[in-house]
Amino acid sequence: MDLFRAMRTFISVVEAGSMSAAAPRLGLTSAMVGQHIAALEDRLGTRLINRTTRRQSLTEFGASYLDQCRDILERVALSDQEAETVRRVPSGLLRITAPVTFGSEVLMASLEPYRTAAPDVILDIVLTDRNVDLIEEGFDVAFRIATPPDGRLIARRLTAYRMALCAAPGYLARAGIPSHPSDLAHHEAVLFTPAARAPWRLTRAGEVVEVTPRAAVRVNSGQALRVAAQAGLGIILQPLMLIGPDLAAGRLAQVLPDWNPGERTVSLLYYRDRRMTPRLSSFISFAMTAFADRG
Repeated sequence: MDLFRAMRTFISVVEAGSMSAAAPRLGLTSAMVGQHIAALEDRLGTRLINRTTRRQSLTEFGASYLDQCRDILERVALSDQEAETVRRVPSGLLRITAPVTFGSEVLMASLEPYRTAAPDVILDIVLTDRNVDLIEEGFDVAFRIATPPDGRLIARRLTAYRMALCAAPGYLARAGIPSHPSDLAHHEAVLFTPAARAPWRLTRAGEVVEVTPRAAVRVNSGQALRVAAQAGLGIILQPLMLIGPDLAAGRLAQVLPDWNPGERTVSLLYYRDRRMTPRLSSFISFAMTAFADRG
């Protein structure tokens, strides 16, 4: 027996005045209405309605039980509404990981619209240049740059991370301004440690030149890389998205601007089999809009 349905049937019978009058309201036959009432009375072990051929009336217990049924069904309806609200409104803890420089310079500066749209979501953000394991370390989403494929994860492309060579004006005044990629072999470079062994590959109008930079300094922080370049320690290869303010302010100057040192893809990753909660789906939608084509 569906107890809640039987309760609703009982209430309808009382409000309609008879089983036959309640049947059309409920979309049931009179016989089915009678069966629901009989099943409810059997469960309770007492009669709810005194029935004669002409009229019906509630028993003393039936009158009390009617009020209880109305209260119970109202509480159930309110609980259903609250559950539906929870299902629709983003809330709870969302764990995010991102590379240090991208996270501090781009992600943190872009979150205000999401916080306004989803004030009940708590963002727990861990910035690291290590490729964390989302599943093992309990993260919901990750921003990654040039991410190797991982079949357990869905990768949503956000934007191209266009790269640029740059140096402090003081360094270029002292060491000279390169006019061709081959000139870079004679310059000092400040290298990002995870990519220190990779050659710089520059293209222009079909011409491709690879140069292995001479490391003056290696550092594992993009922010430190920029500071080192501003201090005149050498040429760096960094995303335009991150060094744009330095170029605009004259703290750095672009080197070989006619040559393209390539680009990397910024992607948003999340676990393929992760349950799509409102907080996760809302953040994915936000990121796909907020970080699209910003390279």
